[in-house]
Amino acid sequence: MYNISHKYKHFLFLLLKLVLVVSAFYFIHQKLVSNELLSFSELKTQLVHLFSKNFWVLIVVLLFTDANWLLEIYKWKLLASIEQKITFFEAYKQSLASLTASILTPNRIGEYGIKAFYFEKKLRKKIVLLNFLGNMSQLAITSVFGLVGFLFFYWHFSIEIPAINFNKVLFVTVFIVGVFFSIQKFNFFKKGIGYWNKIYSYLKKIPVNSYFKILGLALLRYLVFSHQFYFLLRLFEVETPYFTLINLLFCVYFIASIIPTLTIFDWVIKGSVAVFIFSFIGLNELTIVTITTIMWLLNFAFPAVLGSVFVLNFKLTKTL
Repeated sequence: MYNISHKYKHFLFLLLKLVLVVSAFYFIHQKLVSNELLSFSELKTQLVHLFSKNFWVLIVVLLFTDANWLLEIYKWKLLASIEQKITFFEAYKQSLASLTASILTPNRIGEYGIKAFYFEKKLRKKIVLLNFLGNMSQLAITSVFGLVGFLFFYWHFSIEIPAINFNKVLFVTVFIVGVFFSIQKFNFFKKGIGYWNKIYSYLKKIPVNSYFKILGLALLRYLVFSHQFYFLLRLFEVETPYFTLINLLFCVYFIASIIPTLTIFDWVIKGSVAVFIFSFIGLNELTIVTITTIMWLLNFAFPAVLGSVFVLNFKLTKTL
């Protein structure tokens, strides 16, 4: 009976892995051939025009991608090693596999579960928290630079900020206060405080220099992928001054980061936001959509395809 249930469990797990990988390939394929913003034939034409005469350009763009993922993998190695020492290859495997497996979840939430399953059961809650810490460090860097970019955008271009409806604000405030007292009345609030106290106590135990290293790696990664976008803009002969372009890029990444979305549609959000932001300096829509698609292919689609190998090789018996 044990052998039958054991084989049955492994069969279901193998089926789940196949579904994840097939889904990843299917959605990537669909985004390339059914792109409403950029047809596949247009994309091929743009890529041939960009890389056929300047092969070195392709090498440089790929080096940007390598640097982006090497920094992300090293950041995860540093975070995971707080609980359990792992090698760079293990961090590499976990990072790419979690990317592939999280393809159908909003804002890569599935990444948390996949990375946690690479560790013993007793460590999984802490691994989820460490992964959250890594993502928040990246979001913090994006927000700091993004606010600078947004202020630049607001001061230099004619945009309208919607007026605040104070009646709605008052209603929301009263609603939140009501929920707060309801939670407190049913004793959920105290339980929540206790839970957050445990998290706070755990985070306090992490050495301060580890926080600085994590933020430093997040900063370097942010500068790499934002300048990869900038480099591609220059390759498409965009002559706008550096300071203007880089601040608009900061604004694009900031706005895109606060919009909840499925991972597979991340490129659509960034593409739409970028088209809107760069329209203020008169950039061609086709150029912007092409660049955001290239960025998506290099930094998401190709790593997700590579990560599918690690998803298929993932062993359930090692984690239970």
